[in-house]
Amino acid sequence: MEDPGCAALGALRDVIDRLTAPDGCPWDREQTPESLAEYLIEESHELAAALKAGDVAGAREELGDVAFLLLFVARLFERKGQFSLADALDENRAKMIRRHPHVFAGETFPDLDAQLARWEAIKRAEHEASGAPQGLFASLPPSLPPLIKAYRIHSKAARVGFTWAADEEVEQQVESEWLEWLDVAAGDDTAAQRHELGDMLFSLVELGRRKGIKANDALDAATARFLRRFARMEELARGRGQDFTALSLDEKDELWNEAKAEETPGGAGAEA
Repeated sequence: MEDPGCAALGALRDVIDRLTAPDGCPWDREQTPESLAEYLIEESHELAAALKAGDVAGAREELGDVAFLLLFVARLFERKGQFSLADALDENRAKMIRRHPHVFAGETFPDLDAQLARWEAIKRAEHEASGAPQGLFASLPPSLPPLIKAYRIHSKAARVGFTWAADEEVEQQVESEWLEWLDVAAGDDTAAQRHELGDMLFSLVELGRRKGIKANDALDAATARFLRRFARMEELARGRGQDFTALSLDEKDELWNEAKAEETPGGAGAEA
């Protein structure tokens, strides 16, 4: 009996073939793997947003959009005779089996760190066998958003033992970077300020990683929190017949504190 998922993928591929047929959609016929890259990134962000929000209906829709683009890209490569979707899936299946020897080959590890170190060793061996660059960060995509890239760099470095021995040392490093920032912030050397601010952020990413916190997610939550509270400030001002932009900073601060207090029952304990 055919798997419903396989049947659905086949039906979606038929839609792609129809869209890209000579009498199909002019826009779709012009697409290339390169032109679809940005759409794939955009749809992936929309899927991630739905997942983080716990939006089941949205996740279903966005997952379909991402799947459409993946199938579209694979179909274009297939038509060029370069590889098929089956080739890509088979290669990934073999890679996952190879990189999980504790599941498929009976290997055992004393802890997760040892398991992750083995994962990196397998990846390096793969790159060596293929003739690809063998550096630890050779596979790190240059286009990753900076906070995500910093997290991945720290994570990979930790897997080969290049990191601070204790959390307290990272905290001291963050404090040191803060003091260096204060030193250059008092002057007018923009390049030095940019340098020290970057160093401080890089160290903060590692501090969060050790606590199981991804800086990108934490910052995303902070910006969403700010936007939510700011919208409430504007709403409160409108409800009172006030021109928000004309209010003094002290008056805006009062609205901010009111919006912040509303987020927690009883008005106490709201996040900063």
